[in-house]
Amino acid sequence: MVDVSTPISAGTVWAIIVTVAVVTFGFRLSFFLLFKRIDEVPPWAERVLSYVAPAVLAALVVPDLVSIDGGVSVVNPRLIAGIVAGFVAWRTENLAATVAGGMVVFWIARGFA
Repeated sequence: MVDVSTPISAGTVWAIIVTVAVVTFGFRLSFFLLFKRIDEVPPWAERVLSYVAPAVLAALVVPDLVSIDGGVSVVNPRLIAGIVAGFVAWRTENLAATVAGGMVVFWIARGFA
């Protein structure tokens, strides 16, 4: 068994959690207050903000696609299914087709792995 104890007290952990929550809430609130004062969002801001959702999705999905049991692997069933699902999403722009295509390829690839 691995000992995961830490010298940081419970109070310090809670202080960090509350601080991060307040900063995150303040950051999100600032956008509402800023755009409430601005009649129109500048085109450059719209371009920048259009990349936020894909960047967040990629940051959440890619590590799971390329790792197996904590190690990085370029060829694995999840990565192959993810590439196929990305291609299906790009070509069809249909969520059901994307999920179905990715899952079918994942099940097939997992059978060969």
